Amino acid sequence: MGCFECCIKCLGGVPYASLVATILCFSGVALFCGCGHVALTGTVSLLETYFSTVRTDHAMLTDVIQLMQYVIYGIASFFFLYGIILLAEGFYTTSAVKELHSEFKTTICGRCISGMFVFLTYILGVAWLGVFGFSAVPVFLFYNMWSTCNTMKSPMANITNIDSFCVDVRQYGIIPWNATPGKACGSTLSSICASNEFYLSYHLYIVACAGAGATVIALLIYMMATTYNFAVLKFKSREDCCTKF
Repeated sequence: MGCFECCIKCLGGVPYASLVATILCFSGVALFCGCGHVALTGTVSLLETYFSTVRTDHAMLTDVIQLMQYVIYGIASFFFLYGIILLAEGFYTTSAVKELHSEFKTTICGRCISGMFVFLTYILGVAWLGVFGFSAVPVFLFYNMWSTCNTMKSPMANITNIDSFCVDVRQYGIIPWNATPGKACGSTLSSICASNEFYLSYHLYIVACAGAGATVIALLIYMMATTYNFAVLKFKSREDCCTKF
């Protein structure tokens, strides 16, 4: 076998679907974790400066945000390891399915491991759908604040009293109703929207939401690839197998 034929055979064993999913998964998780971590820090700063000047009023929220930041570290580490494992499993099952290395052989243990990855990837995919939906919540809240500020600045709006434009974050359950002041109106709201922290956090939440969506797509690709490989491995393990997919 020449060098060219050997290269073609090796390239035939590359799990391109798993490779694309791994790159997409790493990129999505990196965006979600990195941008989400910084955006949460900016959100706490905005709340402490404009909406809840008494620290005890938002102490629980601060603890929850710090806990979420630690969870982000764990998510990043887990998916880095899980992506590598799925890519390695993709190389193994693709080589086995295409019978690239000698005679095709499979074991019950190998099929059980492949089935376990199918089930685990499905569970993670459903969980990340929830994460994707949850990451859209701060985007919605910041968008409402941003649109209110644009309404105040619009020359088409007939504004007689600028203080009539308010954003009350207490209605979203972020801080308790007894928080002081709890809402921002007029010039205070304009200064919030003009601050760098607001625009940075707003755009970082958008990028984090997009990263969560990319991770969901990556897990869907993983599910399709692992399910197909598991089905073919199980089919070929039958003694009466005489055809191929």
